[in-house]
Amino acid sequence: MSNFKSLPGFREFYPEAFAERRFLFQVWRQVARRFGFQEFDGPVLESLELFKAKSGDEIESQLFCFEDKGGREISLRPELTPTLARMVAAKGNALKRPIKWFSIGDNFRYERMQKGRLRCFTQLNADILGEAGPAAELELISLLIQLIQGFGLGKEDFFIRLSDRNLWMLYLEAQGFESETSKILEIVDKWERMPDEVACEKLSAIAGDRGEALQASIGGFLKVSNLAELSNAFKTVSGGADMGEALQARIDDWSTLLDGFDAMGLSGFVEMDLSIVRGLAYYTGFVFEAFDRAKSNRAIAGGGRYNNLIKKMGGPDMPAVGFGMGDVVLADVLKERGIMPKFVDTIDAYMVIGGEAERAVALADANALRQSGFSVDYPLKTSGFGKQFKMASASGARVALIYGSEELEKGVVKLRDMTDRSEEEVPRERLILALRDRLR
Repeated sequence: MSNFKSLPGFREFYPEAFAERRFLFQVWRQVARRFGFQEFDGPVLESLELFKAKSGDEIESQLFCFEDKGGREISLRPELTPTLARMVAAKGNALKRPIKWFSIGDNFRYERMQKGRLRCFTQLNADILGEAGPAAELELISLLIQLIQGFGLGKEDFFIRLSDRNLWMLYLEAQGFESETSKILEIVDKWERMPDEVACEKLSAIAGDRGEALQASIGGFLKVSNLAELSNAFKTVSGGADMGEALQARIDDWSTLLDGFDAMGLSGFVEMDLSIVRGLAYYTGFVFEAFDRAKSNRAIAGGGRYNNLIKKMGGPDMPAVGFGMGDVVLADVLKERGIMPKFVDTIDAYMVIGGEAERAVALADANALRQSGFSVDYPLKTSGFGKQFKMASASGARVALIYGSEELEKGVVKLRDMTDRSEEEVPRERLILALRDRLR
């Protein structure tokens, strides 16, 4: 046996596992195209600076990066959004808006492996660029919901946690923390997993003796679950003052988005949850994550609005919103629910061949059948009929095509239905039509 093993966090797919993977991709593509999204792809290797430009120098520790033979600093892509931004920036205003693109591709991150997170994973990315209003979020989140529904999951199985970094900015600014919002949101992003004393210590390092009060304020804001509670939360920190224009505009956007979900019949899938802030600082508005209601897995998908990235990549000032959905967590959820289909590769016909004279005829027919669109297999070595019928059954073939000496003399092929074992003889010149009728 070989001592060679796959690298940690990288997967191999034997045919049965690859069939599951192909199933995921098939549903992703079907639903995305149903929404009018166009598929694209980019290079797996990119300049290291591209990822630093989006996420900062600290991202380098999470990358498979190296210097190539030309002395360039490059990296395997950890995500597709920077590539998307670079590609759109290169075309600039030549692209018709809104841009609705999706991609399915491998990504690589040098991270500690854990449940739902590997070092190589396949991700669906879907993005809408060129639309600044909440109509883009409505379209994108409804796509996300239908994608997950496409695997047989309903609102009793998953939900979308919807939040808003703009609201957080306004809330923290109302308390005088305008310059510290990014640092505070990094803490909020880990709030569910962070002990209270640790959160208080971190906030006190930012807010000084106001740390405890800020912790209590954030805790209250995290309990907000509807627009009425949201307005009250802002009145509390502003001393009862009326909402400013920026806040009112943001609440109007929330109303538009929630009304849209209601009109689509999707309200049961979406919950306001301000604990979702998506730690990456490049998000600029609505953010969201899809979660398994059993809460035994990581997020199934996540994304949000990133209005500044295209301009940062040298392109036009173009609003954008998108999400990513990995195959690892999704497959785990489907298997835990017992709804991952069992795949058995089948073929249309398997040829059972008597001898070398019959083989020459069978090979000619195999080629003609394959050119006509049928999937056909046959034994590469001559053996007894009994063994060949076992091979035909194991192949999953719906029909066995029998080429014996008697059939050869009469110029016919015997068709055996592998389900009910019924048989019929057909002239070779009618084989294509007869097989088509039989399979129909």
